[in-house]
Amino acid sequence: MMSRRRFLKSSSSFAVGGLAAAPVGASAKDTSKNTTAYDEAVRSTWAPLRVDGGARELIRYATLAADSHNSQPWKFVAEPRRITIAPDFTRRCPAVDPDDHHLSASLGCAAENIVLAAAAAGLAATTTTASEAITIALDADRPHESELFKAIPHRQSTRALYDGAAVPGEKLAGLEKAGTGTGVSVIVITDRSKMNAIADYVVEGNSAQMRDPAFMNELKQWIRFNDSDAVAAMDGLSAASSGNPQLPAWLARLLLPWVMTERGENQKHRAQIQSSAGIAIFVSDRSDYKHWVEAGRACQRFALQATAFGLKQAFINQPVEVPHLRRQLASFLGIGERRPDLVVRFGAGPDLPKSLRRPVEQLIVA
Repeated sequence: MMSRRRFLKSSSSFAVGGLAAAPVGASAKDTSKNTTAYDEAVRSTWAPLRVDGGARELIRYATLAADSHNSQPWKFVAEPRRITIAPDFTRRCPAVDPDDHHLSASLGCAAENIVLAAAAAGLAATTTTASEAITIALDADRPHESELFKAIPHRQSTRALYDGAAVPGEKLAGLEKAGTGTGVSVIVITDRSKMNAIADYVVEGNSAQMRDPAFMNELKQWIRFNDSDAVAAMDGLSAASSGNPQLPAWLARLLLPWVMTERGENQKHRAQIQSSAGIAIFVSDRSDYKHWVEAGRACQRFALQATAFGLKQAFINQPVEVPHLRRQLASFLGIGERRPDLVVRFGAGPDLPKSLRRPVEQLIVA
């Protein structure tokens, strides 16, 4: 019989954000079929923009934006020359995001993708943010494919070790420019002592979240432990996109407390931050819906610019998700009463399989 120590060691790669080797009892043929279905879903999800595809294609590109837990908390109204993005509160994450800050920022990320894709399709986009919705007016213009637009189908949140190499100053300046918006600034940190201090906040925040049953239960709801579950849902945190092995969901849920430990996760976060070239922290002048949306837009541009530079990025938002740590982080940064919105690490790293998105037909409302 396998000992508990050997069993846990054999399962050690099971970690948050993906999870789950071929289902127990599955044949090689079954595994290949599931993987092929996932690969096909990825190709369809991340296909290049068809510039003649109209609003539907612009909305598809909007969904390739970043969002918390890959919950995809958005819905769209498509009209002639106008697209409206509204929150889908049925997909909110109240444990990790009780004030819907991340949800609002996700809408901003989606809006930024539409603006960039519209330009490539020969449309000038004008955005208006009000009453928990974003309206994007579209007018005829000369087509323009920016480097940020070209980066959209290649961007991903890469939760892996990076190579630790420094990013040249001109690229850091480009990242800072991309990450600056109306009422939103970005603080780019490459000093190792300051990065280590932020790692302390990340670890403390991770410990607080992992000790919170509501947080852990919510996280489990968004984990897709194998390719079949990921393809069936077309959302959530999949095993493939996190570089983790696969297990049947029922078994993975039983193993989760044994293999995803507070100590192990904290060690992983420290190692990932130490392997990064730097950390970017997005800061809003005011803490309200409009500024949260703008923070999302700025963060999306930053991620796309990083992608265009051949860099990877990933969120380390624990310090801004735990209220008392958010206040401490603001004090550490010396930003007064302004709110630190989002925290991202960046650097050169590996490619991982892409996550999935729901079909556009499920997202458009009358």
